[in-house]
Amino acid sequence: MDYESSLDRAMEDVPDLGGSDERLSVPDPETQKDGAFTRLTNLSAIADALSRDPEHVHSKIQQELGTAGQYEDGRARYNGNFRERDFQTAIDSYIESFVTCSECGLPDTRLETENRTPMLRCEACGAFRPVAKQNTSNTQRQEEAIESGKTYELEIVGTGRKGDGVAERGEYTVFVPGAQEGETVTAYIKNVSGNLAFARREN
Repeated sequence: MDYESSLDRAMEDVPDLGGSDERLSVPDPETQKDGAFTRLTNLSAIADALSRDPEHVHSKIQQELGTAGQYEDGRARYNGNFRERDFQTAIDSYIESFVTCSECGLPDTRLETENRTPMLRCEACGAFRPVAKQNTSNTQRQEEAIESGKTYELEIVGTGRKGDGVAERGEYTVFVPGAQEGETVTAYIKNVSGNLAFARREN
């Protein structure tokens, strides 16, 4: 048997791992505003696409958004006013840390725990490593932080249930009585509760 024939036969015997990042088809996040909360209505479908426990996905999204929330019946609710792109960023970070193999870049992994350490076992290349640490933008969050007793320039992007102007700054939702959507106002922060802030208009 010549070399070419041997090579062809050897290649036929190699198992087709079928690994491809293109196979990771994750639904876009679907959100609903609910007063001071934002619902992620298709969390279960997203978790299914990632082959991960939805409560684990929910927990890590909370961490990435820097807020609290609740998961129930395939849906999740988070304190604060978030956009689809905020959830997409959190999901992308989750995929990078808890789904994609750091060696071959494929999503064919299982999430396991060994000695209380979360590990990724790749079924495509065989790698078995601790999950990558999530890259959180601490500097940006510090710059976007809201503190009581300080004044900020805020763009009013919506109207609350009581008619107050609503602004967004990073992970915070700020309520400004007397402000109208489309305005940019100077607001004095009177109180901060979680990622909700209550302000007084200064101009």
